[in-house]
Amino acid sequence: MRNRPIPEATVARLPIYLRSLLELAEGRGEMTVSSEDLARMAGVNAAKVRKDLSYLGSYGTRGVGYDVEYLLYQITRELGLTQDWPAAIIGIGNLGRALASYKGFTERGFRIKALFDVDDAVMGDEVAGLKIQHLDELKTVVNDEEITIGMITTPPAAAQEVADRLVDAGVRSILNFAPGVVNVPPDVNIRKVDLSIELQILAFYQQRTQAIAAAREANRRLGGPR
Repeated sequence: MRNRPIPEATVARLPIYLRSLLELAEGRGEMTVSSEDLARMAGVNAAKVRKDLSYLGSYGTRGVGYDVEYLLYQITRELGLTQDWPAAIIGIGNLGRALASYKGFTERGFRIKALFDVDDAVMGDEVAGLKIQHLDELKTVVNDEEITIGMITTPPAAAQEVADRLVDAGVRSILNFAPGVVNVPPDVNIRKVDLSIELQILAFYQQRTQAIAAAREANRRLGGPR
């Protein structure tokens, strides 16, 4: 039985392992996987894979590897994907509508049960089979639908108020897509997804790649060693 707490960095890698294992099981029909192969698919090193999986109580078999089906079960259970998690989206602009229509959430056990906004122009509109409700109804709907996860897709200026309302309604897990810092009590888990920051990070690496390529080309023209 596992009795060690799982580090946050390991938890962040578990969904990546899950995706890789599903590819092995569904796409290739493979029943076992080595730590080296799983590491290659996940983009980490084999030692890290073995360390991460040890927190689940899986150590593999020398010369055989890990049982793919059992690893899928362990990771799915650890991530809480063996049950449904009702969620609500607050802020039904372009991003909110796209998330509400994304079928991948349901396939992974996250069911969008309610949509909220404050714009009277969209009240009653239907998105992915759900009618947009006013944010003032949040607390009642959270209780009735047993909402456990709130997804904030509002403009930055409204994000803190929405987070406050979610906390007041009893929601303890929040996924924030709005740029900027949102403060919540210590007993509330909040994850931030800032698409602009991710794009800036990509731009940094792209610029570095181009700089290296330009330097190599300059060196080639000068007749230097390759």
